[in-house]
Amino acid sequence: MPVIRAPSIFLTCALPSRKLRIGELLFLKLKEIGSEMRHPNLSASLSTNSERQKDKKLKGVDRTRESGKSIVEDDSTDSCIGIETIRSDPSRLDSMTVKELRTLTRNVGIPGKGTKKDLISALKDYSITLENASAGSNSLSEGSNTMPAAKPIQPESLPSKRKPKFLPIEEDAENMTTVSEITENKGKRSRRKQHPVESTNEDYSSTVITKKKMSAKAKKVQDTKRSRSSNEDSSIIQSDKGVMDQVGLSLNHAEPWTILAHKKPQAGWIPYNPKTMRPPPLTPDTNFVKLTSWNVNGLRALLKLESFSALQLAQKEDFDVLCLQETKIQEKDVEEIKQSLIEGYDNSFWTCSVSKLGYSGTAIISRIKPISVKYGLGIPDHDGEGRLVTVEFDSFYLISGYVPNSGDGLRRLTYRVKEWDPSLSNYMKDLEKCKPVILTGDLNCAHQEIDIFNPAGNRRSAGFTDEERQSFESNFLLRGFVDTFRKQHPGVVAYTYWGYRHGGRKTNKGWRLDYFLVSESIADKVYDSYVLPDVIGSDHCPIGLILKL
Repeated sequence: MPVIRAPSIFLTCALPSRKLRIGELLFLKLKEIGSEMRHPNLSASLSTNSERQKDKKLKGVDRTRESGKSIVEDDSTDSCIGIETIRSDPSRLDSMTVKELRTLTRNVGIPGKGTKKDLISALKDYSITLENASAGSNSLSEGSNTMPAAKPIQPESLPSKRKPKFLPIEEDAENMTTVSEITENKGKRSRRKQHPVESTNEDYSSTVITKKKMSAKAKKVQDTKRSRSSNEDSSIIQSDKGVMDQVGLSLNHAEPWTILAHKKPQAGWIPYNPKTMRPPPLTPDTNFVKLTSWNVNGLRALLKLESFSALQLAQKEDFDVLCLQETKIQEKDVEEIKQSLIEGYDNSFWTCSVSKLGYSGTAIISRIKPISVKYGLGIPDHDGEGRLVTVEFDSFYLISGYVPNSGDGLRRLTYRVKEWDPSLSNYMKDLEKCKPVILTGDLNCAHQEIDIFNPAGNRRSAGFTDEERQSFESNFLLRGFVDTFRKQHPGVVAYTYWGYRHGGRKTNKGWRLDYFLVSESIADKVYDSYVLPDVIGSDHCPIGLILKL
């Protein structure tokens, strides 16, 4: 009669013959008796058990792979014989010692703990399970060489917390993973030693199966590493308490202004996105004027850039009037520049610095012919640097201004807040007696903390000192001029200037220094006040205003 093999999914614990103890010798004797009663042909096989053990020790477990058999074939056979003996005469269990019972339970994969009564009950239940499985599948019929896969049973009365080493693949496939997966995730695998087992199933014949469930400590380490990795991947430019939202954006993102970049963001602040925050275009039958302002930081250098096209900018924005600051051209260059103006913008007015050549300078270029033009404030002490051009249209005055920077060491701070700002404010109020006034340009002041990336670090920097901010408030806002962008977007972070020195434009670490201030009488006619952060070529970007007439 062929040898009856136990399922290869169970791991047995047979010991070499030189380590057998009294209980184990008795266990083998019981197996021999059972085999003689039901399978006489197995007696010879049992008599050579010692030789097989020595052979296994010499050749190793891997020798069984040559024939595609289980690495535990012989030992599992002995275990099955023991179970068959018990099944034929369950009363034999009562005559066995606790030590012998524990050896038998371990050999068949049942936890070997508890009282003698518990062990006997577990073995009887297990033998009944095998008998039922055998009767249902007829797998123990003559000529069969396999046994049904059964899951070890742990009786409810058994106090042991030990679990079977391996479960049938069919029932525990969801909780298994391959060794190759463990290798790929070295940092996530458990430190517990893995016990590979070969399966007799063809689908798993070449797959080494190991437990995926980890110890609580290993799982905690894994979760910590995963959390740390996730934080590192999703974190973008956090310095001190600075925050960059919109997780997943990189430094080279095409639209960095959509990142909320600020070291002290307040609740409700959001980044500026002109694609979603600008109102729809006005209908052609609406009477309005479109104004654009830009600190070009050197007009000649800008015009030489291959990436810049004045024609494309004009076509894209379709502005009526373009105001420029910091043109840095001299009076002798004005006529040459005028000759290169885009067709349709035939009205241009330029003022240049005469006290320092190649410095400052402002201009207004318009396709609408103004009523009048004025240069400067009419005060010699302020007009030598070409910082102001004023044009008069039917409905308003428009001023293109470049407010003096307080400079390194704040050497011009006093001049700025005590002389320039009051003089410009008085000039605007005088014009306002006739018509509303619009002041645009680089006003060199970030009025509020929302207008600068790092407010705490720039308290004594030109453009964000308390003196400049208070002067801006008292000379312009409190005198009836409205910051149109802040009125339209009270909680929006938008910058118009990014320094070249630290590559602030790529990370959106900037300042809002450019404004459209309008008389309160026409503030409700402002349809849109916006920023064009995608236009490059200067350390400032253009800003725009659409005013209904």
